[in-house]
Amino acid sequence: MKKYVLVILLGLIFTVTSCLDDDGYSLNDMWVGFGMIEQVSSDPMEYRINMDNGDVLVPVASGYGLPWYYYGTNDPNSRLKTGDRILINYTILDDNANDGGDADRFYIKVNSVKKVLLKGVLDITEENRDSIGNDPIIVRKVWQTDSLLNFEIKYWGRYEVHYINLVKEPGELTGEDQPIELELRHNDNGDVEDIPYAAYVSFRLNELQIAGLDSVEFRVTTTDYDGKLFEYEGVYHYGENN
Repeated sequence: MKKYVLVILLGLIFTVTSCLDDDGYSLNDMWVGFGMIEQVSSDPMEYRINMDNGDVLVPVASGYGLPWYYYGTNDPNSRLKTGDRILINYTILDDNANDGGDADRFYIKVNSVKKVLLKGVLDITEENRDSIGNDPIIVRKVWQTDSLLNFEIKYWGRYEVHYINLVKEPGELTGEDQPIELELRHNDNGDVEDIPYAAYVSFRLNELQIAGLDSVEFRVTTTDYDGKLFEYEGVYHYGENN
């Protein structure tokens, strides 16, 4: 099974201040939110960020020594690309409301950006069962954004790379399977439980679509370090969010 490194966002603290006032935008103000990367040009390299709240961000400045889309790495091969999910801290420099455009398009300075782990729903099989693991995980928050199911999680570790998956039993889904049973799985690779880590992870729900329906009900379960069962029930309206 292809493995993905969990993006660790330990100690991520942002200051969020007021929005637009009569004097325009202040360089001391910062906003933070989740969004999806869209590359609109390669020469020159231009991006837009489609935020979960519907805003469109156009980066025109950066607080990084490197271009912001390298997000702190010197490796050009690891730069952000279309379809990547990010958590971004930014300062608004201007908007296009006075140009006759939509008021929700903002020109920004990127203060910091973190790539968020984004995966699909995985079928659990005998071949991948061991690598998926069944170690405890703490869910701090869960929410839906269109076709994405998002988690803020906490786990304990120190030395090893940890893996997170959202899994279901294999087989074709039917309307009678609702709510579709999903499990949030954690593989700590035998790590020691010394240091608390916090992270965000998002999963695409597209694999849950059932022909002839425009929405499906699902239920997610997992277990924390005290053996307490976490449950979340939701509805994925894919007729509206493809």
